[in-house]
Amino acid sequence: MTHPLLTALAQARRRDAPMFVRWCELHDVIACPATPSSVARFVIDCASLGVDRLWPAVQEISRMHASLGLADPTLGGPAAAAMSAAAAVVPPRSWPGRFKERFRTLPYDIQAYLAAHETQRERALRRAQNEAASACRKLAALENRLKDGGTHGDETTARDET
Repeated sequence: MTHPLLTALAQARRRDAPMFVRWCELHDVIACPATPSSVARFVIDCASLGVDRLWPAVQEISRMHASLGLADPTLGGPAAAAMSAAAAVVPPRSWPGRFKERFRTLPYDIQAYLAAHETQRERALRRAQNEAASACRKLAALENRLKDGGTHGDETTARDET
């Protein structure tokens, strides 16, 4: 006979992180407290599900441990590296090479945020560069028209255009 508290804890585990708990039962791994290496194995095994399904499952593992006052096995280390490999988020181009490796150790949600922010920044930069190039072309065209007007003796027309 099992203790009622252990039964309640087992039910809470299944309710809070069903995908991970089922995976743990299939692989004879303890679901709670989980080790970072078991979370990493779970992520690697379930990577084919896609990040859209896998990330919520990893967050459930984190919430389950936090609700019980346990250390979060999903932060950093092998679990973060496995999630990074599964998600394949490209490090920001603006980061120096030595920091790109550190980027892969960040939690997935931070990687996704930084990558989206970098994409938005690059778009704004390209838009500003295009606007500056367009303004330069317009200025050059205007200067050419003024120069042509000045060389043909039509200085009044050149002054009127400015």
